[in-house]
Amino acid sequence: MAMSIGPADGDDEDAPLSTINTTPLVDVMLVLLIIFLITIPVVTQTVPVRLPDERQQPTQAKPDDIVIAVDRDGAVWWGLQRLPDAAALLQRLQAAARQAPAPQVQLRGDADTPYEHIARVVAACRQAGIAKVGFITLPSAP
Repeated sequence: MAMSIGPADGDDEDAPLSTINTTPLVDVMLVLLIIFLITIPVVTQTVPVRLPDERQQPTQAKPDDIVIAVDRDGAVWWGLQRLPDAAALLQRLQAAARQAPAPQVQLRGDADTPYEHIARVVAACRQAGIAKVGFITLPSAP
């Protein structure tokens, strides 16, 4: 509680009180602090999963690997040959999946390519039965 003791003559009785009562402010802040301390652990709960570690080991390309490139317009290239449509890609992937051992597809996507074009190639690989699909990227700067 704030208490103002003025002069004994009583002349200053009607003067406005110029001190700030901080007790309500401190009470509100303590209540907010308690609420945040209780609700933050509830909000930050997640499902426990083990995330993979980042590996920076370059893979060596084998001669039997299939290199598929997707340019920024979404056109699909098998090596240096442009494929006309998704059916041609699926047909070639199915023929490659019949080989023993099954080849690995190495996918090169332009940085400006929308992900939907990359996802179509990955879905075609899965539909053809190719289990190993790798993404070729530039090495990160040290």
